Amino acid sequence: MVAVVLIWGFNWTVMKIGLNYVSPLNLISQRLLLASVALVPALILERRKLPKDANTWLKLILNSIVNAIGMASTHVGLLYETSGLSSILTYTQPLFVFCLSALFLGERITVPKILGVALGFLGVVAIYKERVSQLAMSSATLFLIAGAFLWAVTIIYYKRFLAHVNPEIVNVVQFPIGAVFLIAITSMMEKLDFNANIVYILSILYMAVLGSAVASTIWLFLVRIEEVTIVSTSSLAVPAAALIFGSIFLKETIKSSSLLGFALISAGIYLVNRRSK
Repeated sequence: MVAVVLIWGFNWTVMKIGLNYVSPLNLISQRLLLASVALVPALILERRKLPKDANTWLKLILNSIVNAIGMASTHVGLLYETSGLSSILTYTQPLFVFCLSALFLGERITVPKILGVALGFLGVVAIYKERVSQLAMSSATLFLIAGAFLWAVTIIYYKRFLAHVNPEIVNVVQFPIGAVFLIAITSMMEKLDFNANIVYILSILYMAVLGSAVASTIWLFLVRIEEVTIVSTSSLAVPAAALIFGSIFLKETIKSSSLLGFALISAGIYLVNRRSK
């Protein structure tokens, strides 16, 4: 989980750099396309573990489409909203996971878990509190909330129906499907564009190889072996890590409210991970 937090935390900084060169939809389309290429060795090595039954393939394809729609929704919202506010709305995902896991996975709802999820989310809000006043029920807000909800749906769906499939196999299937879907969406909404600047190339390679191929595979592995509430709440550390990396590489300011946010996120993650005696 620490590896995922560090990779995804730095990924926000890299994404901000990449967005100086292409639009969000072009960025995510190219990211998934290159992630698909990066996972070709895994496909070659693990091809014998590909599902043999049509039912599993149908579930994989459905999960891939929902994941692609969720990513498209998030990045369309990001196109019209600030990154800070987008982070707050994207990380409503653990709130959705908490509710859905109780309904569809039978995970126990306990007071420490409720407090942990609530404190963790409040920590994200505290980090970006200056953006909260800008929050309004706009179309961008709805796109971002929809993206967070669909991210939660894919977590629950994988845990319930696809946990028997290796995480790298899931990504080998869902990245190409997502890339095709998002390239189609991008071509309809705007012009397809690739920037040959070396900074952009290094940025997109980081996002594709580490941010998607590596971190997303680790993420699914964690979802597979652990309670989804624990994994999703622990991901609230990503916005905190993103702010730290932003302060180092983008000269963003860490305010006193951000320190409160770090403390709340840490307390929330502790409470959710705490085992009852």
